[in-house]
Amino acid sequence: MAATGTATEPGDSRRSLGRRGERLAAAHLKRAGLTVLEANWRCREGELDLLATDGRMLVVCEVKTRSGAACGDGEESVTAAKAARIRRLANRWLCARRVQWCRVRFDVIAVTLPEDGRPELRHIEGAF
Repeated sequence: MAATGTATEPGDSRRSLGRRGERLAAAHLKRAGLTVLEANWRCREGELDLLATDGRMLVVCEVKTRSGAACGDGEESVTAAKAARIRRLANRWLCARRVQWCRVRFDVIAVTLPEDGRPELRHIEGAF
């Protein structure tokens, strides 16, 4: 019987790739002058990757990480349905944190982590 939860399972390597991309995206946001408030916030309806602020607005950031271009650009995977879900989750976060009102911007950071090269980040502000 095969062991479950080993590092060689495809889901684990995807999760590891995604977490690495999120760490790089958080560092990018910090370099851009934002304060990361929370990472991987979860509720029963889903997860928000990164929540940050510039002191004036909340920045909800969806991070899409790829190991190469074979599956397309990361930002292409944020469909209208996915954007609507992220908006609903952001509202849940605001309610959970008892924030009555603030400006909100929805960004996408597409991270490419090629095995033989340097990471590439594309930050799309106000993506949806």
